[in-house]
Amino acid sequence: MTNQKVENVKRRTFNIIQIGKSFDIPSRIFDFFIAFNIILNIAVTIMLTFDSLSKYYPLLEKIELITIIIFIIEYILRLWTATYLYPGKKTIPAIIDFIFSYDGIVDLLTILPFFFLSGFVALRMLRVVRILHLFRINNSYDSFHVISSVLVEKKNQLLSSVFILLVLMLAASMCMYSAEHEAQPEIFKNAFSGIWWAVSTLSTVGYGDIYPITMLGKFLAIVISFLGIGVVAIPTGIISAGFVEQYSKMSNSAEALNVHFLTVVIDIDSKWIGKTVKQVEKEFDIMIVVVQRDRVTFVPNEEYIVQLEDVMVVYHKPDDMQ
Repeated sequence: MTNQKVENVKRRTFNIIQIGKSFDIPSRIFDFFIAFNIILNIAVTIMLTFDSLSKYYPLLEKIELITIIIFIIEYILRLWTATYLYPGKKTIPAIIDFIFSYDGIVDLLTILPFFFLSGFVALRMLRVVRILHLFRINNSYDSFHVISSVLVEKKNQLLSSVFILLVLMLAASMCMYSAEHEAQPEIFKNAFSGIWWAVSTLSTVGYGDIYPITMLGKFLAIVISFLGIGVVAIPTGIISAGFVEQYSKMSNSAEALNVHFLTVVIDIDSKWIGKTVKQVEKEFDIMIVVVQRDRVTFVPNEEYIVQLEDVMVVYHKPDDMQ
């Protein structure tokens, strides 16, 4: 087979194992096949924990092995086609970039537990994230990006609320230990027993395995329970306010920057094909706002790779127009 034929096969393989367009039937079949394989692997992992299914263990283990082999083949194909995922890079640097990318790490961590890290089999659950990518469940508003942005922006307020919660928890545990130790020495044996009660109370779980019986203890429990409701609600309020601010910024960003919107259709001669959003924005001094691919509209992240026939809404300042 000539080098050109090998490259054609590699390119076609890359297009198939990437998220497929509706008109690319083999690629869409591959998406559904991988999604089914992910769900099957996780289901088998869960079923192997049930003693009542022990008679089916040999069959389940064979199914698990088959799904892992499919994951390994997919991983090898992604390594083989890494040069198309990272255009402009040579084979080895492209492979290294994929291995240490988010998808590469997730793929590897879901394979290794089968051979070396059996205690970390729960890492296979990370594969569920792949289903979000395969069916664009998360693309409409780039939810993970928004969540991470909110947590980063509000980290100081969140840390402060967690610190207040820890102080209240320790104070509550010592108060309850002091009030109940003499009446229930076998229940409130030490400060840790008080901490366990404080955590279950402040988190509003209330297991009921430890509870006060003295009047002072019951009075403290009432006060601490009301405080717990308020303290636990603080982080929720901070995060909710952060989401409102984030979406307000997204809505008002174009007006604040005095930008002009343009619609760009990616054709065969476009210099954007194969580049990530981050690369395009840096090279052409623009910002990609929305992408429409295969009649699906979404907000792309920085690692999104531009492909042929993508329709993009971009904006830049009037002074930057050429």
